[in-house]
Amino acid sequence: MIFRLLRPLLLALLGLFAAAAPAHEMSMGEFELRETSRGEFIWNWAASSDKRPTGEDLRPVWPDNCVPEPNLLHCGPEGLQGTFSIDGVGKSYSAVLVKVHWLDGQLRVYTVTASQPRVNFYGSADDARDKAQIARAYTVLGIEHILTGYDHLLFVFGLLFLVGFRRQLIWTITAFTAAHSITLASAALGLLTLRPPPVEASIALSIVLVAAEGLHQRQTLARRWPALLAFIFGLVHGLGFAGALKEIGLPQANLTTALVTFNLGVEIGQLFTVATAGLLWLLLRRWPVVARGRTPALYAIGALAAYWSCERIVVIFS
Repeated sequence: MIFRLLRPLLLALLGLFAAAAPAHEMSMGEFELRETSRGEFIWNWAASSDKRPTGEDLRPVWPDNCVPEPNLLHCGPEGLQGTFSIDGVGKSYSAVLVKVHWLDGQLRVYTVTASQPRVNFYGSADDARDKAQIARAYTVLGIEHILTGYDHLLFVFGLLFLVGFRRQLIWTITAFTAAHSITLASAALGLLTLRPPPVEASIALSIVLVAAEGLHQRQTLARRWPALLAFIFGLVHGLGFAGALKEIGLPQANLTTALVTFNLGVEIGQLFTVATAGLLWLLLRRWPVVARGRTPALYAIGALAAYWSCERIVVIFS
């Protein structure tokens, strides 16, 4: 009876997530500024994979002392100083990587997002204040990635169904965090390299497995040692996070800051998800319909993940 009542909702959710599955892939614009002489710059948009030019969706807003021309920027003896922003970020493009090649040969990379739409320039590369901007930007990007990464979220939900809100959940989430932090750092630093299609397929298969384990009534290895399961598959999910970070790009001058804060953002998003689920459970656990919905929910998670698995395996061999 309860399954018949929930079936239309589950089918709708399946359709929603199936359609949105690729949505956590971030669309990144890339903007370059190259100083040719003091206060004089050449600027251009990097080639986009979209059919239309990047500049049709994004428009740079220059500091007040700078006068733009098509692909040229004149900032005078003061140099490039002041607030720079890009209109249109958060619509067709979730973020823009701004690369500034200074006259002394140094490169600085900034990330502009909808939540951090402005960058402050100080006339040269030798200013440590850009480190704080990078930390904020990459933290936000990490949060955005986990909260829009439907496959990663479904794996976390699968762990919640498998373990429940018991003390064991702390160790399970900690193991998942430790594992994906290891592979995220290793892949981002170039110590570990794998092709994205097998990684994405493995992530989807990990969701199928954790959903199947959640449906078992007997004490399986995964039920006895959920932290071990979370650690093993956390290694794979870390490679997925690293793939997203590779698309965004890492500023070489502040590599550690960007890597650490992106991972911090992922953890903040993950803990927010677990805390929200725990709060909802506390509020709704007295309703019998919630307890009876556990099995249909796990079937829905497993079915959707199986669909993603087939789709991604096909990509491997195509």
